[in-house]
Amino acid sequence: MKKLFFILCVLGVILPYYQLYYFLEGNNWSMEGFWSEIYSNHAISMITMDISVAASSFLVFLIYQFSTKKIELNSFIKYVVSLFFVGFSLAMPLYFYDNYKK
Repeated sequence: MKKLFFILCVLGVILPYYQLYYFLEGNNWSMEGFWSEIYSNHAISMITMDISVAASSFLVFLIYQFSTKKIELNSFIKYVVSLFFVGFSLAMPLYFYDNYKK
């Protein structure tokens, strides 16, 4: 199971950045239009809202885990940095990978 979480971590980095690369390439390496595109129709807005709520919930969970001393500062920082610099697609599988017990 731990190997699966590792594979999900790798995919959680590669897949979002793959899409970002092609967005930037198609827009002359400019972020112009990025924010308007994530709300361009109701289906995409639904997915954006879903991931936003899930990521926010995970952040609240991490803060709670840290405040009750169930995770250390280094781990907390690692998860928060991965959440904000890559996304929920890395942060949650990384948490599962680090905390999986047989």
